[in-house]
This record gives sequence, structure tokens and C-alpha cells, in this order.
Amino acid sequence: MQYLRPAVVLLALFTLLTGLAYPLALTGVASLVLPWQAGGEAIVRNGTVVGSALIGQNFTSPRYFQPRPSATNTPDPKDSSKTIDAPYNAANSSGSNLGPTSKALIDRVTAAVEAKRQEGWTGALPADALTTSASGLDPDISPENALRQLAAVAKARGLGEEKLRNLVTAHTENPWFGIIGERHVNVLLLNLAMDDLK
Repeated sequence: MQYLRPAVVLLALFTLLTGLAYPLALTGVASLVLPWQAGGEAIVRNGTVVGSALIGQNFTSPRYFQPRPSATNTPDPKDSSKTIDAPYNAANSSGSNLGPTSKALIDRVTAAVEAKRQEGWTGALPADALTTSASGLDPDISPENALRQLAAVAKARGLGEEKLRNLVTAHTENPWFGIIGERHVNVLLLNLAMDDLK
């Protein structure tokens, strides 16, 4: 009993400190210092949250720039022991976990290449137009991917390509401090800015 009591007291104490007090204090400080980031970078339009700058959405209309492919899924409503594709399902963030020699991965990327070729894409294709991200929820695409989509989006919207090119350039974010990360374009922010064009 003399060993058990201190162990239980320490467990309770550190559970309260590290499991409750510390997270609440950190959340409080973050809410004061970085309120938008602490709130999940929610994007609000006309009083309604339309998404987050941190989580991608599945845009399928040709009037919008498309995100990179997503490998997220959801339980099959007909058979709960199976899953079905559900792109950008934030409740089930995951990659495909397919290795580089996986036939399923090779078939999926080959089909994506063929689809892009049928859309008129030529030359080397941006990898993010063909492959999924590790989370399946990547909100960003490369500027090269966005520029490849530009002509089709401009045609679907009846807008000039130069106007959209300027919009893509304005929404291209550079690496932090010039070295951390890669240049990228947030698809949701780009599409919302495009909706705001007159």
C-alpha cells in the first residue's frame, strides 16, 4: 500500500496537469495570440462557415479548380465490413497506404495520366495532379497544377485566361522564409476569390 498510494496520487496529479490544465492553458494562449489559426482557420462567407484553409474540399464542377486526388473513404452503407471511396472525407483522414509496386496504385495513377491526356494536358504532368496526399485532405496544389487547369476553368466560366492567371499568381504562397515547404495554392481560397470576380 505504501507504494501504491504515491503512484495513484502521481498518476492523478499528472493526468490533471498534462491532460487538462496544460491543454486548456495552451488553447487559451493560442486563442488570444493566434485566434484565426486556433479556430481551425475557418473561412466564413455571409455568416456561414464554408470550409477551412487547412482541409481540402472535393470540387467537381469544371467551373472550379480541382484539388489533388484524395484516397479517403467511408464505410459502405450496404456492407459495413467494406469501404467505398469518399474523397475529402474529413472524418476519415488517411492515405491509400499503397506501396510503389502496388498494382492498384499503378492502375490508379495510369488512369489519372490517361484522363489528363484526354483533357489535353501534354508533357510532364505535376505529381500532385496524379497522386494522393498522405492525409487525403491536402488543401493545396502546386502552381503548375493550377496553371494546367487554367484554360478549362476560364472556358467553363467565360473568363479571360490572363485574369485567372493573375488570380493564381496572387494566391500562390511561397515557402516559409524561402526554404521551408514548397510553393502552393490553396484551392478553396482560390475558388472563393474566383467566385468574387465580377
